[in-house]
Amino acid sequence: MTKIAFTGGGTVGHVSVNLSLIPTAIEEGYDAFYIGSKNGIEREMIESQLPSIKYHAISSGKLRRYISWDNIKDIFKVLKGILDARRILKKEKPDILFSKGGFVSVPVVIAARTLKIPTIIHESDLTPGLANKISLKFAKKIYTTFEDTLKYLPQDKADFVGATVREDLKTGDKHRGYQLTAFNQNKKVLLVMGGSLGSKKLNSIIRENLASLQKNYQIIHLTGKGLLDDSYKNHPDYVQFEFVKDDLTDLLAITDTVISRAGSNAIYEFLALRLPMLLIPLGLDQSRGDQIDNAKYFESKGFGKTIPEDTLTENALITELNAIETNRDTIIKQMDAYKESYTRQDLFQKIVKDALN
Repeated sequence: MTKIAFTGGGTVGHVSVNLSLIPTAIEEGYDAFYIGSKNGIEREMIESQLPSIKYHAISSGKLRRYISWDNIKDIFKVLKGILDARRILKKEKPDILFSKGGFVSVPVVIAARTLKIPTIIHESDLTPGLANKISLKFAKKIYTTFEDTLKYLPQDKADFVGATVREDLKTGDKHRGYQLTAFNQNKKVLLVMGGSLGSKKLNSIIRENLASLQKNYQIIHLTGKGLLDDSYKNHPDYVQFEFVKDDLTDLLAITDTVISRAGSNAIYEFLALRLPMLLIPLGLDQSRGDQIDNAKYFESKGFGKTIPEDTLTENALITELNAIETNRDTIIKQMDAYKESYTRQDLFQKIVKDALN
């Protein structure tokens, strides 16, 4: 039986495409396993959502663009990760490695190259991350979600494949969504998502301005772990959750507008659902700027509006939401013109073909 190894981690975005492709691999008759970090979010996601898949943990270190003593220690973690990954790959003998990126993927890709295992990597953001820049030297191909990303990559190695969204994304149950929220079906719903870790600033702005927001919306607020505020527990037209997994599609089914971070996987899901979005990307103090690029690109395409986090105020929030409502029909028309490039089955077949040819 042909076998494929998957790797990637550190953020939800570095795992979500793998979560879509692994069931496809199994449906196509392939054996599959995962290599990730010992305590990263990828382990939690794979073991909870795909419990039948064998998960192998390796040592991993963070790759930094700035000078830090931690870089010295992490060099040894990466070297140990290469040895860990090489031992696993020699034992499992996969025919292909598919890497979604993130720091944990680098030692796996390097180890695969030493064993002559063909590797395909995937870049979701508009500009390539450091991990994928390093991994590209050892891979056959890199796939991109944004067509504009191709200009940053070698022509002979890069292919644009577009976004691959989850199969269940459009199967949300509106009735269940209204049950979960106890909302009125005749008033618009605003979904606020601060990312997997949440955003204290965004949470504060939303809560402090509920009266203004509730003139037009009922609000679903995904606060992030440990960021619920019990003083708003029984507030009308407002429900809060730390994190939603199984019921998210049902909440999306009743949503009219989204306020969100600008991770590429999430915003392409909103695009697929034709949900106008107000994006609050992570700032340069928290990231390399990839979400800023993603948000600017989506705004330029007419899919929504953007507010930098350092300029997020009540006035900016209300102004941009009003602009979205005024231009809702135009925004949705722009979204309707977007065509998804590859189904998950098509993408998987391309991976196999490019890796083995």
